[in-house]
Amino acid sequence: MDTYLNIALIILSIALIAIIILQSRGAGLGGLTGGDFGGGGYHVRRGIEKLLFNVTIGLSVVFFLLALINVMLAN
Repeated sequence: MDTYLNIALIILSIALIAIIILQSRGAGLGGLTGGDFGGGGYHVRRGIEKLLFNVTIGLSVVFFLLALINVMLAN
């Protein structure tokens, strides 16, 4: 069971990295490091951007829960 849990955590971490990179694609390299000074106002998410945002939240919650389960099983 421990091996399957670790494999699931690895797959989820790769998926989270991919989703986060897809979200920041339009921001440019300056936005990745915090150097984006243009248009720092309110931004409404629509369409695919909203879907990617919701998938990121879902994957991060599942990752956190699996990490907690992994710690509990290790003890």
